Amino acid sequence: MALVIVAILFIGYVLIATGNITKVNKAAVAMFAGTVGWVLYISYGTDFVMGQHPREYVDFLVGATPTSTAVKHFVAQNIFLKYVGKGAEIVFFLLSTMTIVEILVNNGCFDFITECLRTRNSRKLLWIMAVITFLISANLDNLTTTTMMLVIMHGILPNRRQRMIYGCAIVLAANCGGALTVIGDPIGLVLWNAGAVTATDFSASLAVPCLIGWIVPTFMLSRMLPRCVDRQYMSLPYRGDDTRLNRWQRMLMLFVGIGGLWFIPTFHNITKLSPFLGAMCVLSILWIVNEVVNRKLMNVDVMIQRRTPRVLQYGVIQLLLFVMGIILAIGVMTETGVVYTIAQWCDDNIHNIWIMGVAAGLMSTVVDTFASSSLFAALHGVVEPFRLGLWVDTDYMSMYLQNGLYWKVIAYSAAMGGNILLLGSTSGLALMKMERVHVGWYFRNVGSAVVVSWLLGLAVMWLMSVC
Repeated sequence: MALVIVAILFIGYVLIATGNITKVNKAAVAMFAGTVGWVLYISYGTDFVMGQHPREYVDFLVGATPTSTAVKHFVAQNIFLKYVGKGAEIVFFLLSTMTIVEILVNNGCFDFITECLRTRNSRKLLWIMAVITFLISANLDNLTTTTMMLVIMHGILPNRRQRMIYGCAIVLAANCGGALTVIGDPIGLVLWNAGAVTATDFSASLAVPCLIGWIVPTFMLSRMLPRCVDRQYMSLPYRGDDTRLNRWQRMLMLFVGIGGLWFIPTFHNITKLSPFLGAMCVLSILWIVNEVVNRKLMNVDVMIQRRTPRVLQYGVIQLLLFVMGIILAIGVMTETGVVYTIAQWCDDNIHNIWIMGVAAGLMSTVVDTFASSSLFAALHGVVEPFRLGLWVDTDYMSMYLQNGLYWKVIAYSAAMGGNILLLGSTSGLALMKMERVHVGWYFRNVGSAVVVSWLLGLAVMWLMSVC
């Protein structure tokens, strides 16, 4: 049965990788693999439980007769809920941050971005958009940031070829900016929740590699542009009907929203509570501020105009379901013991985190970055410092300590792998749909430069580790 569960997960990964061809929704595939895997697991629960959790199961029985019903109760209460909790932490965090973004967007807090895009110098405009995207994506999710910036870009650039170039720069900036922080990308959030990394050390270690992975291909894109760009000048949207906030009120809401997100790592360090609770706290404060500053509109039953595209909201729901499905699917495979067997084989035969990082990056070129990086992250648990002396090769096993190099290499390589073909990146898929960018054109003009920058970033990480 373990082989059947692994086969289902493998087929699921293949369908996720070929989703652009088969048109099968990856969220549906992930949810199917996760749910069916657990149904099969609990159907043969006795064998799995006695192989992985014999002592816990005996303590659970406390002298009672071991029956199939008892096994199912043990799996449901002591094994399954653990992975539900892990998935819920990520989903609630993403849901909170995405709601924060929607409140800010609906109140026009990002409208001033258009004011920064007044130049007709093509390269200057490219770098301004890329820098803004990089900074926003470091604090918000990649999909929302990319979609918001693509909508702005589409409104000021009438030339489709130029939009393709600018769109590629936006995707690169969003993915690299998201990989820089633990709250900017789901895999960083997973590692943070698991205690594998801390927020400050993670960002400090990936700062230079992420900048290299972003700047090098963006510079190559800038060389493809003419001196001046054809553009349309957009006026700020009329705010008389949907909100009456002035500039300072919008800046206040932006400060509460983004500043609150910056405070979440500190909140976690002080309270040791899950980061999603900090995100929900920020959301509640921003929500109160939103109702206070818009009280006149609410008193006269005037609804705030919903300017967030419905397609984005649908994409957000898919992302949340996809994350939960992947966590459940990898969780059930872990409980079968297969993940431990794969990890042992990798330690015995590969025994090199850089090769593992390259493998994660290559896998992320066609498979979703979160799905591939989650699989590699699941191969090892976080090694406790007091247990390090139990290992023969302590230098190698130190890579799996908290803030160990392995976690950062996997997170960075997965993010960069998603930039090589666009297929492994949610942001890249959004660009392909909105601007009809073809994979072949992207790889010839951008993907090859991404490969070079990715390897340069890994070289920098290696130099930082040996110095």
